[in-house]
Amino acid sequence: MRTATIQRTTSETDIRVELNLDGTGSYEVSTGIGFLDHMIEQLSRHSLIDLKVAVKGDLHIDQHHTAEDSAIAIGEALTRALGDRRGITRYGTAYAPMDETLTRVAIDISGRPYLVWRTEFSQARLGEMDSELFEHWFHSFAQAAGITLHVETLYGRNNHHIVESAYKALARALRIAVEIDPRKADAVPSTKGTLGGTGGNEIGDHGG
Repeated sequence: MRTATIQRTTSETDIRVELNLDGTGSYEVSTGIGFLDHMIEQLSRHSLIDLKVAVKGDLHIDQHHTAEDSAIAIGEALTRALGDRRGITRYGTAYAPMDETLTRVAIDISGRPYLVWRTEFSQARLGEMDSELFEHWFHSFAQAAGITLHVETLYGRNNHHIVESAYKALARALRIAVEIDPRKADAVPSTKGTLGGTGGNEIGDHGG
């Protein structure tokens, strides 16, 4: 089983994440931010990645550290569970419609973290969560997981639908990308023979 447990404790947050890539989409999520809980639950359910996420954060200050560090811990658990990435499909693309909204997510489990974010909100808060934190969540997740992540809302009006379709599209894309390809289950999906790196800015780090 491809599993990982992350315990991340700082002066701002105390987080425990348990992740199983070969799960059924079961979840237990408690971040202290109800709307964020709902989004992480969507991520688990639609990716079929089992997730247990428990966060105690400095919410008396604001939500920034809780949102950021939860994404980092989930990303770290994902990359640890993937190991050397042997046999994975690597790429995944998904569209998630939600009523009037349609969002597209494309990912590459490349070892080169990068986020392209083309999603906007027309209100400052969703539930009790600051809207600007969603882009930061996706950025922190991509960095910690070592994935190239493109998120684009093609159209939509309802802010709740926009962010939820982004998480659902991410989930479906991840489900594809982390699956073991039975035609190449013994090989790392890269001409370099390895998938790693720190951001794709160094000479020779591109391609594969």
